[in-house]
Amino acid sequence: MCMMVVFFSVTQAASASYAVIDAETGRLLEGSNPNGRMPIASLTKIWTALIAIENSELDDEVTISQKAALSEGSSIYLEPGEKIPVESLLYGLMLRSGNDAAFALAEHAGGSIEGFVDLMNEKADLYGLNNTDFTNPSGLHNDIHLSSAYDTAQMLRIAMQNETFKKISSTINYKEPSKGVTWQNKHRLLRQQVGAVSGKTGFTKVAGRTLATYFEQDNKKVIVVTLSESNDWQVHKGLANKVFDNYEYVTVADKGKYQATNDKAVELTQPISILLNKQEAKEVRNVLHLSRKQGQFGIWHVMLNDESIYATRVNVK
Repeated sequence: MCMMVVFFSVTQAASASYAVIDAETGRLLEGSNPNGRMPIASLTKIWTALIAIENSELDDEVTISQKAALSEGSSIYLEPGEKIPVESLLYGLMLRSGNDAAFALAEHAGGSIEGFVDLMNEKADLYGLNNTDFTNPSGLHNDIHLSSAYDTAQMLRIAMQNETFKKISSTINYKEPSKGVTWQNKHRLLRQQVGAVSGKTGFTKVAGRTLATYFEQDNKKVIVVTLSESNDWQVHKGLANKVFDNYEYVTVADKGKYQATNDKAVELTQPISILLNKQEAKEVRNVLHLSRKQGQFGIWHVMLNDESIYATRVNVK
């Protein structure tokens, strides 16, 4: 008897992962496999936009290379040799998810795709995004181009601290002057009255649908990221509403002087308010670590379940 053995592989979509963080402190509030390394598709462009903003001027004119114009995937239809400002490329990147815009920005700001990817990874390392590795500026699939829901939420939190990024990513419609076209933001929640301020969409066959959203309601600010979630629009609204309904800002320490030892006091120049649910509000505690050096300072920690969820430097009086 002759037996034939056939070897084959099956690519299976990863199970959904999500993270909800406090946009002020970065604390994880809700999650399912939040640190699992997964493809994030075009959510990559959150980081691409920030790196490009930090390493170029908005009015820089970029000459589009053939490589950028022929980029695979979603496009804003750039032509080789065309000159277009960095600012327009950033809008095309964030609103229309143009892979051609991503490559053009990378070539301009990084000197080359490889140079720009190095900048992306260096900044990810700087911010402790330990589950993140980039191989390109667009999010096209690569087996080692991976992040996590939690790291991606942190990317959006960090990027939103940049006013240029915040303005661009929060724009619903942008009229590009040189092309005479109007780009509408693909993130549909920004067009609904659900508290969505900014965010980014993404999709590849391997990653599935990926989505990042920055929500604000009654001074509460949260970021939701889902990876490989087909029902992402509804899931994002549901997770944001869950946090808004169950978490409140709790003042855990008032502004003022506090006696630390018999001869030393520390001063909080601002009250400390943390987004907490009812159970957490009962369990949270304050811990002060004083420097052993003369002169001196301390670190005021807000602790929950033996973990520091907030820390600030205080002066010793």
